[in-house]
Amino acid sequence: MTALYSQVCDFANLYQAFRQARRGKRDRSEVAAFEFDLEENLLQVRQELATCTYRPGPYRNFYVRDAKRRLVSAAPFRDRVVHHALVNVIEPLFEPRFIGDSYANRVGKGTHRALERCQQFARRYRYVLQCDVRQFFPSVDHAILCAQLARVIRDDEVMWLVDQILASGKGVLAGEYEMAWFPGDDLLAATRPRGLPIGNLTSQFWANVYLNDLDQFIKRTLRCRAYLRYVDDGLFFADDKPTLHGWRGATIERSADLRLILHECQAQVYPVAEGIPFLGFRVFPDHRRLKSRRGHAARRRLQALARQCAAGQIDVAQLTDAVQGWVAHAAHGDTWGLRRSVLSTIVVQRQ
Repeated sequence: MTALYSQVCDFANLYQAFRQARRGKRDRSEVAAFEFDLEENLLQVRQELATCTYRPGPYRNFYVRDAKRRLVSAAPFRDRVVHHALVNVIEPLFEPRFIGDSYANRVGKGTHRALERCQQFARRYRYVLQCDVRQFFPSVDHAILCAQLARVIRDDEVMWLVDQILASGKGVLAGEYEMAWFPGDDLLAATRPRGLPIGNLTSQFWANVYLNDLDQFIKRTLRCRAYLRYVDDGLFFADDKPTLHGWRGATIERSADLRLILHECQAQVYPVAEGIPFLGFRVFPDHRRLKSRRGHAARRRLQALARQCAAGQIDVAQLTDAVQGWVAHAAHGDTWGLRRSVLSTIVVQRQ
């Protein structure tokens, strides 16, 4: 067993991975069942990993609707433990290679840091270009991703585990992918393995690996000093429109090398004073507003939880956590009136 792979299989790492995978999910039956015989289950996972006999289980698929309808794939709990164990070991190899202004799924970053950085740039520059990738997670090409990972992970056993996890998600998002053709493609291009299941920790981490090539191109080749990205949503800032239009064309071309297509009709240049729609807020140079549909959605969700609490389906602590979580998020914008309006409708009437 190689030194790097032995770190993945180490019992202490697997136990830490279990605690990470369990966080916020202790009330779920599959988590309780795994924890009931924890040592035996972790030893079994370790044995399968050490002997390269580990095989991921089937996903549980369901749709959620946020800004748009998404197919989420939930792996069995024991597989989520393996995902955490793998990321714990390989993430430190990649983290120093990422740009500082990539904010999704990184320690010390996140949504609110991205909003703050966006507003900092909006105060310094006159114009913004917003780009996002069409069908990003369904479009991720496995061959390209494996090549990116193998450049850094020079360990055949770790790459074997990567292949197992990637193969388990092959085809999960096939129904969400609209075939795109690129220069040089033949008919076999339609059979290329692609897609990262939305919901996997590995998918979130690999999204940053996959798009890091594009980040580096934007920062090093285009020399865009004011650029930030959250998953597949990127913002470019400059003081003149021609520069941003030039960066737009170059980014579209470079994205094709990764077999990705940008939403060209949405990739427009406009003044920052108009407000930048980003991560559920509209960001202006001097203030931020929560998008109205997010406020309406929060009102409906919290009212539904209040009804569940009144019926005894959830306890007061769960409702309180949900309310406090939304209030803390909404407080990152100028939303005092909205928060007061939403909270005034959250009433628990005991039946």
